Amino acid sequence: MATYIGIKGSDIPAVSSDPSNPILGQLWYNTTSNTLKGYAQAGTGAWATGGSLLTGTLNSSYIGTQTAAVKSGGGSPPLQDASESYDGTSWTATNPLLSAATQSGGAGTQAAGIAFCGDPTPNRDKTESWDGLCWSEANDLNSQRDDTGGEAGTQGAALCISGGGGALLTTNVEIYDGTCWAETGNAVNTARYNAGGCGTTTASLLVGGRSPTTAKTETYNGSSWTEVTAFNTARYGFGETGGSPNTAYMIFGGNPPTSGTDITETWDGSTWTEVADLATGRQMLAQGTCGTAILGLAVGGGTPTAVTTVEEFTVPNATKTFTSS
Repeated sequence: MATYIGIKGSDIPAVSSDPSNPILGQLWYNTTSNTLKGYAQAGTGAWATGGSLLTGTLNSSYIGTQTAAVKSGGGSPPLQDASESYDGTSWTATNPLLSAATQSGGAGTQAAGIAFCGDPTPNRDKTESWDGLCWSEANDLNSQRDDTGGEAGTQGAALCISGGGGALLTTNVEIYDGTCWAETGNAVNTARYNAGGCGTTTASLLVGGRSPTTAKTETYNGSSWTEVTAFNTARYGFGETGGSPNTAYMIFGGNPPTSGTDITETWDGSTWTEVADLATGRQMLAQGTCGTAILGLAVGGGTPTAVTTVEEFTVPNATKTFTSS
């Protein structure tokens, strides 16, 4: 039988009182109460108000984390090339995209990311690279599309999944190696656009979207796509977290406006669960690889008029007592 010391390489300390500043995952035995305790996530989380955007934006892309993010492009209208950087408290204007674009994909971090495809026509195969200060032109995708179906990975290893719309709608998936895009040859089962995606280039997820509006979920293992459990409320144009690996992901808000504009759902690798609603229901939120399923960031979007609203999702940590049964 496995032991804690065998797994973690350390014993569980015995203390007379609980630590004043425990870290996530820490365990200890309280000799005063004769109980085994630990510090872990508690509850399903909640949304709270974050720092407002400088400019309200629809269908922008974003990358990074809850406390270190970059939002770029979108339409308010009009079409935008502006970028803003977030430090967990406030947004600051940064250098703009080379080409104004909306409905682009995004992958990476606040210091190293990419934005790819999008509207209007000149941007449908374009890629721009972000170095933490400026955007620069990178190599184009092989096939044109907008409203990319999903984004996964990092600046040096990313996927552009499905997308399009109208004559451009495609099941095609392309992989980026930090320099060039190449077709994977591994098509998704259901073509869709305005969807979500997360994970890595060998373990990713494609979620929801339209053509028509769907709740379908597909997983990718690096060689093929498999349809798995659908989420609860079919929609598109929702916000999402980075979710890497693809077993911890979250979607929130979205279209159609009659259902789903404030709904939040989390994915644990096999099951979708509805958790706390957004305070401000909206559609056409920023999409890309930003945040996690326990530290999410809902940026912009509209009702349908563009708003500057930003919300932060957090699952709190707490001391727990473990009992045997």
